[in-house]
Amino acid sequence: MAISKVLIANRGEIALRIILACKEMGLKTVAVHSEADRDALHVRYADHDVCIGPALSRQSYLSISSIIAAAEITGADAIHPGYGFLAENAHFAEIVGECGMTFIGPTPDAIRRMGDKAVARENAKKAGVPILPGSDGPVRSFDDAAAVAKEIGFPVILKASAGGGGRGMRICGGEADLQSAYETARSEAERAFGSADVYIEKYLERPRHIEIQVFGDRFGRIVSLGERECSIQRRHQKLIEESPSPVVTEELRKEMGDAAIRLCQSVGYENAGTIEFLYQDGRFYFMEMNTRIQVEHAVTEEVTGIDLVKEQIRVADGKPLSIPEGPFRLRGHAIEFRVNAEDPRTFAPNPGKLKEFHVPGGPGVRIDTAAYRDYVVPPHYDSMIAKLVVRGKDRLEAIARGRRALDLFIIEGVKTSIPLHRAILDDDRFIRGDISTRFMEEFEW
Repeated sequence: MAISKVLIANRGEIALRIILACKEMGLKTVAVHSEADRDALHVRYADHDVCIGPALSRQSYLSISSIIAAAEITGADAIHPGYGFLAENAHFAEIVGECGMTFIGPTPDAIRRMGDKAVARENAKKAGVPILPGSDGPVRSFDDAAAVAKEIGFPVILKASAGGGGRGMRICGGEADLQSAYETARSEAERAFGSADVYIEKYLERPRHIEIQVFGDRFGRIVSLGERECSIQRRHQKLIEESPSPVVTEELRKEMGDAAIRLCQSVGYENAGTIEFLYQDGRFYFMEMNTRIQVEHAVTEEVTGIDLVKEQIRVADGKPLSIPEGPFRLRGHAIEFRVNAEDPRTFAPNPGKLKEFHVPGGPGVRIDTAAYRDYVVPPHYDSMIAKLVVRGKDRLEAIARGRRALDLFIIEGVKTSIPLHRAILDDDRFIRGDISTRFMEEFEW
């Protein structure tokens, strides 16, 4: 039976983004919301809305039983998880299917095989995708960690197997620091993800973070839609993303894309996903896979002309990919800025009421947001207010449009990351494309 009503198990700009895609496709929508989000735009724009609990995520957006109940009482036949919250929860995807609804995302098996980062690393190795030297799965004791570190050489990095967003991750420069790094990473991983498992890899000191957007359907077709450069980040949290990468050639794009497709084929991957690589000294290495739509999916949409959210829904509905066969070229250049309600220097969250909210326009400017004047940014969730995406015929034009749009973006009432983004665009290293994941550590303004 074809999808007719979609419940969005999320909030903020991604919930609104999914509603807009559904409206274009003629599908009814259901918004779920916490008590803190009663006045949110996704609630206003959906055809139906259901309050699923208090402000705390674990009592609302992470409550599987509440979300399933909301879907059942509204007659939703599909659930889109967005990103974050339950998006990469295989158990949730399984329950959605068992309740007779369609999960708009990959299969539970694929989420399990690629969601655990240690398991994903092993799958990449078997698929012939380059990986960094490191442990074969989680290290079970400090002695095991010490043995691996000694074999591959310092510096090393410890990562939570079930992790993401920089939590449960520690860099260790020498043997004297390993015990502390090991214990801290395990403790943080246990608190954040309910699993203390960590694995260990060789640490690259000045890599680029380059990811490949992939898409698969249930007929076995898997495509690569080019790369996104995500090296501008702080504490493993991305700030600016762009496509194409300043350093990726057509040959390297094909090589990385082929490796990503090979890995997806090995696990029978369906729907949208992202393979993340580290790139340094002309070589790339598998880092992890995100089995969901990404925050930065708009960058790829702007340079490919493909609506990734609509494609997600079509594929989940049993249709083949609508993306044409054969190679394609990225068109122009796109850059995305995450506009967060936070102090631009300390990065401390700064929730509160938006006393003024005026978004920029003009050629090559896209704003994805669920904010508005007098909207109250709640303290309970991610601090992102909006995504500003600019597109130009080349990178220099995209940077110029980014400067113009940031100058015209007016937000009053809370501190935002806009001044930081504006300063980065004037940095000579950024303009040259001479960046790495260490960029923000060395950035002065």
